[in-house]
Amino acid sequence: MRIALVYTSTTPELIELVEKEVRQLLPAATEVISNQDPSILAEVREAGYVTAPPAARLVGMYMKAVGDGADAILNVCSSVGEVADAAQDIGKYTGIPIVRVDEDMCREAVRQGVRIGVMATLPTTLAPTKNTIYRVAREMNRPVELVDVLVDGAFGLDQEQFKELMTKYAQEICDQVDVILFAQGSMAYCEQYIQQQCGKPVLSSPRFGAVALKEALIKKGLLK
Repeated sequence: MRIALVYTSTTPELIELVEKEVRQLLPAATEVISNQDPSILAEVREAGYVTAPPAARLVGMYMKAVGDGADAILNVCSSVGEVADAAQDIGKYTGIPIVRVDEDMCREAVRQGVRIGVMATLPTTLAPTKNTIYRVAREMNRPVELVDVLVDGAFGLDQEQFKELMTKYAQEICDQVDVILFAQGSMAYCEQYIQQQCGKPVLSSPRFGAVALKEALIKKGLLK
């Protein structure tokens, strides 16, 4: 069995976390292909939204994974998650599911509370993540209220400095929300720390994405 992980951000924390979660859930013999193009996220950040050229390159990465024999694809970047949504019909036609790393996380946030804090270090991640939360909330027929938190100055910090900054911003919204959601998978390593500091449930995407990937493989009959 072969699965493809598609990255537009190549931070070591993100890659390590995603691969750890995926390998914990899938058989040891599973071949993991890592397709990376950080220029996609760089262009999205520069434009402020997903323009046609990076979207086209991302779809090309999905098609390369299909051509390389992947049985399923995990789209890891939330900033371009809506491109993965748009590619779902291609996934159905080829029989190679394209799974979003963050969709099931958004569903769990809606299950856990009405007031959801959405934390991100990139403004380009906030809008698509919020769109996904609103979409799944409609599908689940549940009301939601979103509180945005853009963590300024997070890039280039070491892990301890990042945790301190995340704690500062998280504590500002703790009393306003039922649950906190991390919009970027690279933030996941401080999930438990922020939960301890704030006393509220905190959700990050790598573990949810790995479960969704496994479920897609089960649905295909490749796993039990």
